[in-house]
Amino acid sequence: MNERSAAATVSVRVAAAPAVAFDLFTRDLDLWWRRGPKYRHAGHHGGTITIEPRQGGRVYERWRDERGEQQFEIGSVLCWEPPQRLAWSWRNATFAPVERTEVEVTFAAAGDGTLVTVRHRGWEALRDDHPARHGHVGAAFARFLGLWWGEQLTALRERTASG
Repeated sequence: MNERSAAATVSVRVAAAPAVAFDLFTRDLDLWWRRGPKYRHAGHHGGTITIEPRQGGRVYERWRDERGEQQFEIGSVLCWEPPQRLAWSWRNATFAPVERTEVEVTFAAAGDGTLVTVRHRGWEALRDDHPARHGHVGAAFARFLGLWWGEQLTALRERTASG
């Protein structure tokens, strides 16, 4: 791994079969995805985040603020293979039109539950001082990104446990 690759891989075990975990991850995304400016473009304005359930579908966030209805397209679904795998392109609001990274999520049976693994890669294409890096480079950025995804997957695990 070179200093700029900065990919993150995070896993969590959830108490659900792979098909249920996949469904909760995708269909119920807005119910478990954390809220607030650290996790959503809408910040404190609420709104919804959605994955259109098909290859080529959009991943987007929609909200209302003082300017009216807003929408930000995070990316598009690159792989839709329920209940084993999902991947989508990822863009932050600070990305130039040609900049993108990729999120891949796998769902593997693990005893009476599922191991959900997120791999977020492609960050090496963004310069070291890119705003989306929040001042982190290399291994420090990979840790930063891993912690962010860890918080998200903890929310998924909690949602799965609550039914």
